[in-house]
Amino acid sequence: MKERVKTKKIYVGNVAVGGDAPISVQSMTYSDTHNVAATVEQINRLHFAGADIVRVAVPEMEDAYALKAIKEQISLPLVADIHFNYKLALEAAKWVDCIRLNPGNIGEKNRIKEVVKACQDRSLPIRIGVNAGSLEKEFENKYGATAEGMVASAEYNIKFLEDLGFTDIKVSLKASDVERTVDAYRMLRPKNEYPFHLGVTEAGTIFHATVKSSIGLGALLLDGIGDTMRVSITGELEEEIKVGKAILKDSGRVKDGLNIISCPTCGRIEADLVTAVAEVEKRTAHIKTPMDVSVMGCVVNAIGEAKHADVAIAYGKGAGLVMLKGEVVARLPEDQLVDRFVSEVEAFAKENS
Repeated sequence: MKERVKTKKIYVGNVAVGGDAPISVQSMTYSDTHNVAATVEQINRLHFAGADIVRVAVPEMEDAYALKAIKEQISLPLVADIHFNYKLALEAAKWVDCIRLNPGNIGEKNRIKEVVKACQDRSLPIRIGVNAGSLEKEFENKYGATAEGMVASAEYNIKFLEDLGFTDIKVSLKASDVERTVDAYRMLRPKNEYPFHLGVTEAGTIFHATVKSSIGLGALLLDGIGDTMRVSITGELEEEIKVGKAILKDSGRVKDGLNIISCPTCGRIEADLVTAVAEVEKRTAHIKTPMDVSVMGCVVNAIGEAKHADVAIAYGKGAGLVMLKGEVVARLPEDQLVDRFVSEVEAFAKENS
């Protein structure tokens, strides 16, 4: 895994993005934003799911007017998502912590100047959100809906903001397919030091979105690219946070909680491994100490994996071993293994936290 690219640090509310700050995970509400109670309820759900930043759609002026009441009732940094009407951004900038603009549909540059001035007055960052499906005509005509066109749009709009003396910028380059998304981020990364917001847009239902985002965001994170991210799922809000945090963890960018190693199902398994792993996941979900744990269903896999794990179960016929750092600490009947395993995991976490 490559070293993470060092970028300019900006602040979205009290959350640092870029520099040496942790990679943050975001999501977006789906309520009508002017429905303050529903929007606050969804934001609070995201807060308890572990989101770091939340974004809300502002398609109408009544949504912009609602932002003050929403902001007063939440603790997460709030981003206003603006398309088409720059006046929505001017109103939103009074209350939120960041403005997201899609340069491809805002229109005349003097309108963006007004938004920049509003953000400068309140020290708000701007996210330049480039989407392959809505590039400015000049770039679409020249490049088509390609990674090159996305990068050209981003570079043009970055320079436009810089020429106005504005540098509290983060950038996203999203397409609905993995290849264009990854190509665009990789292409733009060497050309500036602004933090990147990662995401594959319109990624689909939880199955497809998880696969696309794992490939795309995972590849970029392994390249050292990315400062904040969203997994776009057609589905429940909490799933976006759950998948996003899993991608960060399994890419190695975040060391947090258990890395559970378990056998694939096969004819050698000598226990109800599916039930055992599900119970282990449930009973250890509260543990945040980084550790490798192994739940193995036969001696073939157990010999190696259990030996290298911090805590492990190695099942045999009707019985098995609990191991700590490769050393056997208990030989027990099958129905006692998970209880002992969990107690060893909790003890290890306490000693190493």
